[in-house]
Amino acid sequence: MAPMYHEGSRRFQDLFDTRRLADRIEEQRVKPGIDASQKEFIEGRDMFFLATADAEGRPSCSYKGGDPGFVRVLDERTLAFPLYDGNGMYLSAGNSAINPQVGLLFISFEKPRRVRVSGEASVDPEDPLLSEYPGAQMVVRVRTREVFTNCPRYIHRYKKEEASRFVPRGDAPPPIPDWKRDAWAKDVLPKGDPATES
Repeated sequence: MAPMYHEGSRRFQDLFDTRRLADRIEEQRVKPGIDASQKEFIEGRDMFFLATADAEGRPSCSYKGGDPGFVRVLDERTLAFPLYDGNGMYLSAGNSAINPQVGLLFISFEKPRRVRVSGEASVDPEDPLLSEYPGAQMVVRVRTREVFTNCPRYIHRYKKEEASRFVPRGDAPPPIPDWKRDAWAKDVLPKGDPATES
């Protein structure tokens, strides 16, 4: 693996005397692949945060949600997840297509734990896994570079109330979101969008 820290990180590590600690974390906790415990944790999540950046390095962070197991660990260095119908902006997919460097944060709010993943993404609207994700438009695969479990002490405790009714499940189409019927959107929806038929 390439060194994890750059001059900016080192400046603050030296300011707060954490260089030795940071080096120990990189040496002992940061791995290129996903271990069995991390695999179980990742595949048990129903959401994560995805950070991408465009060609100029301008960042974007998005929430990705689904049913538990929607993120799959294919092997110790590869994970995959679906991209569902969204707002049509394709910021995450577009950024990944021109700058494959991504960061993923998997988090549990009920039993505080988090796993961070950095790697390179590829986006494919014809990925062989697409048929295994009802309602998905594309599949993203991430080749991991750095995987590590983070200190959970600042994670607030929350309890899940209910799963989103918009997550595609099986053969039944998900409900149409209200915003697709709003005046600002309904005349610019893509051809074949279910909202144009109702």
